Formats: sequence, structure tokens, C-alpha cells
Amino acid sequence: MTPASAPPSSGAQKPSHYRWTICGLLLAAIAINYVHRQMIGVLKGPLSAEMGWTEEGYADVVFWFQAAYALGFLAWGRILDKIGARIGYTLAFSVWTLAHMFTGAVTSGLQFTLARVALGIGESGSFPSSLKAVTEWFPQRERALATGIFNAGSNIGAIIAPLIVPMIALSAVSLNFGFGPLNLPGLDWGWRGAFYVTGALSLIWAVVWWMMYRRPTEHAKVNAAELALIQSDPADHVDKVPWFKLLFVKETWVFALGKFFIDPIWWLWLFWLPDFFQKNYGLDLKSFGPPVIAVYLLSDVGSVAGGWLSSTLIKRGISVNVARKVTLLICALCVLPVLLAQGTSNLWVAVLIIGVAAAAHQAFSANLYTLPSDLLPRSAVASVIGIGGMAGAVGGMFMSKFVGYILDKTHNYSIIFMIAAFTYLVAFAVIHLLSPKLKRNTSIGQ
Repeated sequence: MTPASAPPSSGAQKPSHYRWTICGLLLAAIAINYVHRQMIGVLKGPLSAEMGWTEEGYADVVFWFQAAYALGFLAWGRILDKIGARIGYTLAFSVWTLAHMFTGAVTSGLQFTLARVALGIGESGSFPSSLKAVTEWFPQRERALATGIFNAGSNIGAIIAPLIVPMIALSAVSLNFGFGPLNLPGLDWGWRGAFYVTGALSLIWAVVWWMMYRRPTEHAKVNAAELALIQSDPADHVDKVPWFKLLFVKETWVFALGKFFIDPIWWLWLFWLPDFFQKNYGLDLKSFGPPVIAVYLLSDVGSVAGGWLSSTLIKRGISVNVARKVTLLICALCVLPVLLAQGTSNLWVAVLIIGVAAAAHQAFSANLYTLPSDLLPRSAVASVIGIGGMAGAVGGMFMSKFVGYILDKTHNYSIIFMIAAFTYLVAFAVIHLLSPKLKRNTSIGQ
């Protein structure tokens, strides 16, 4: 029975909560995404040794991943607006997981780079798919919270990676069938095994997503009251917005420029944080796990708290404009202490400073991701997310080249952290200048 045929007693009926099950699936996918993405940072030491990478050589691999991610983001946004989240996310997930597994079989730096390019193309579909699903399944007042929850998957993935990847990479595989240990040639894969094992296990998610995801109006587990809640926002009355037209409306650039400024800082933590701990505190593959995990535990709190804060303010009658911007400004101010991270000699003080900055990023990001649905029709959301994702990845490409160059020249992160500290205030200023009232564009489809 579909929700449309449910009994008409929605006045006394309590809403079902299946939308939060969908949110849980989105969280799991983002967590898997970030396990796959962060593995190059966790394995930077052994990979650099085997592939012969300098700091700039490693930066070049990250650069080409981000280039593919940028182009893929742009394409996936439009694809998802055409084929929907169910098919689109299944396709994107399958592409990136197979590319991830193929990485374990590469034998040269060029092959590794090509595998990361394929990974970037697939992974760029994850956030447009997630936000397309959130737009379909949540009313405006819940979207920031839902986005914050699924976005917390990036931190969970970043926590899982330093826990399990070194364990797999440093362990030989030995099987015992009762006749003594059997060491199988080819199964002592080292870092390669980490790509094979994590990729194979991840494919389970694609099957579950395909089986469980439908639009709310088509889902048997959504009752009439929950459907009414999901559909409680005013109708858009816009069926389709030409993609090219989106490039010429300021609402698109509110999101895209915000992503251009802040995404490179998240890429910085993701790809270079283990290296920072190694250079400054002498940690290695066996020992940098706890500090990295602590940073991402803090950022998990920030992701949910940022979505909760603006959603709570809106529920209490504060305007969307004030709720979103107050939250964004608080987050931008919380990043400023990262200026001090390079200069501290205490590992755990540095972890706290960077962890607060990462938490503030995630809170900022959760609210930034809601802006396309605040400002534009639902039919344009995935396309705008794609444009913004491309802008963020382009910014990340510049940051990767810059970080590699600075580290080869100075061997420390002082200049890099200075840029990170002030970037969020710049992003906030740009967002406010472009959209002082966060007013919805109601004429774009006309």
C-alpha cells in the first residue's frame, strides 16, 4: 500500500519516521566514501616510498583526483536531476567502489593516478545524490539537521580509516584449517589488501540502497502523516530549470563560492593531517591513528550541532536568513585558533585546536549545503550542488598544489594554517554580500 492509499485519518495519526532511515543510509554511504577517499592520506608513507613521490608528487595525485571530482560533480548534478537518487546513487557508488578496488592492483604511479581519477568521478556523485534525497524526503525546517547527520558520515569514515587501514596493511593473511597455518601466496598484500578488503565489503551498501530507496510518495513504509510533513513546504510550481540558466543566477554562486573557499580546507585535513602529525610529532602509520580519530570525533559533533542549531532556531520562529547566518558566523569564528596549531609543542593541544576547526567546518558545511534548497526550486537542487561541488574541488586543486609547494620549500604548515584560519570569514562575507536576505528565487523558472 502506498502512502496515497493510506487511511484518511492523518489528523490523529502520528507520522512514521522512515525519512530518518533514509538519512541513516546516506550517512553510511558518506562514511564509506570517506574511508575510500582518506586511504591515500593514511597510507601516504608506504605509498610515497613505493611510488617514489615527493611532497609535490603526492600533491599531483591529489590534484588529479580533485580535477576528476570537479568535472564529475558538475555532470552528476544534472544526471541526478534526470534519473533520480535511487538509480543515480547506485551508479555513482558502484563506479567509485570498483575504482577503489582496482587501486590495489596498480603497479606504477601513473596507474595509481588513473585509478584515483576514476575514484573521483564516482565519488563526486555522492553529495549530489545525498542532497537530492534529503530534498525529496525532508521539509525545509529539517534539512539542515538531516544534512548535518549524513554529513557526519565523512567524519565516521575518517575515523574508521586510520583504525582499520593500518591493521590490514600491516597484517599478513594466514589461514588455519586444522592442519597447521596455511600462508597463501598473494594474500599478504600489505597496502593493496586495504583497498581490496574495504572495497569488497562496501558493495553491500549498493544492494541495500537499491532495495530500500523510493520516493516518499511511492514508499509503503511512509504513512499519510509523514508524507504530509515531508510535503508541508509551499509548492515550487517549477518543473524544470535549464542547467545553463543556473550559471547566471546569484543564488547558484552563493553556494558555489562558499564551496570554493571552504572545501580546500577540508581537503587539507583529509589528505595532509597524518603528514602534519608525522612531521611535527614523529608519529607514523602505527601511531597517528588516535590523534586523527580525535580530530574527526570532534568534527562529528560539529556536523550534527551545526545542523541542529540552525534547524532549532527556525523551529523557534527565527527567519531562515538569520538562523543560517548566525550559525555560519559562529562556525567561522571557531576556526580562527587554528593559527596556533603549528606553533604548539603539545600534540593533544594541536589535536584540540584542529579538531575544533574541523568541527566548525562541518557545521558550516551542513548549513551551506541547505542553501540551494532554501534559495532555488527542488528541481534545480542537484544541478546547483553539482556546480558548487565543482567549484569546491577546483579550490581544492589549487590548495593541493599550494600545500605541496609550500611544504617542499618551508617544511612546515604555518602559512597553510594561516590561510585556513581566515577562509571561513571570507566565505561568510561573500555569502552575505550575494544574498543579504537569503530570499528564494521564485522567477527562475519563468
